Amino acid sequence: MSKPTTGPFEKTPGWLDWFDGPSQPQFRLPAGAVDAHCHVFGPGAVFPYAPERKYTPCDASKEQLFALRDHLGFARNVIVQATCHGADNRALVDACLASNGRARGVATVRRSVTDDELQRLHAAGVRGVRFNFVKRLVDFTPKDELMEIAARIARLDWHVVVYFEAPDLPELWDFFTALPTTVVVDHMGRPDVSKPVDGPEFALFLKFMREHPNVWSKVSCPERLSKSGPPALHGERAPYRDVVPFARRIVETFPDRVLWGTDWPHPNLKDHMPDDGLLVDFIPHIAPTPELQRKLLVDNPMRLYWPEEV
Repeated sequence: MSKPTTGPFEKTPGWLDWFDGPSQPQFRLPAGAVDAHCHVFGPGAVFPYAPERKYTPCDASKEQLFALRDHLGFARNVIVQATCHGADNRALVDACLASNGRARGVATVRRSVTDDELQRLHAAGVRGVRFNFVKRLVDFTPKDELMEIAARIARLDWHVVVYFEAPDLPELWDFFTALPTTVVVDHMGRPDVSKPVDGPEFALFLKFMREHPNVWSKVSCPERLSKSGPPALHGERAPYRDVVPFARRIVETFPDRVLWGTDWPHPNLKDHMPDDGLLVDFIPHIAPTPELQRKLLVDNPMRLYWPEEV
């Protein structure tokens, strides 16, 4: 899976390129498994990055994403629009259309998007929009604009994906709970895994899910959350051990509202770049039974992204 050049675009200095030699997972995925959070970047010479972006990634094409899908044993992908492409969804749409129905998309749109444009996105396979509240990645979008977008996409039976960090949940709570759609939280709301799993911060996130049955969570990105470091540091195919209790708690408590994804090609990482084969081997530690694994990897993503096939 060799990397393409970025053409006129130079990636952000100090950030790592994705790992192009993923190992073969030891965990065998259930038939029909979905990688429910991944990206395509560029290639920049074909699909330019947004002028307002706060980072420039290494190119990561649809062909390389689909090769990784097949190598790891997934059947399908959910491709999420990243901030480096802004609201220009052309790379996302191109990948979905090239997948022969094996990929769905989560787009970024602005208030100015027309109904015809939304219908074209739907026809291409888009089933959700993403609202990003991570301040280091995006500039603030007024909540009234986001609420207007949510009301419009609700008519298409799409959902909203939200990305935020744990300390910001209290101030975002009222906005999230007012959204008229299913709400999918990226990466468990980025908990601080150095704090107790039974502590007040994570308890607030669990309360958020418990009190609002339209809220789902992705139990993904242990490489971003871990404080203990990658498995290679321990000389074994160990998971990111300190993340396991948090992800497992969500999977076991809300088994019908969880999703998992690789987050390939893992943008914005500086310390280490994960081996996607090892990330797959993280799954049985957080979903320890075949029933939980099937819900996490097959039943839930199919219900959300391919309901016509369920």
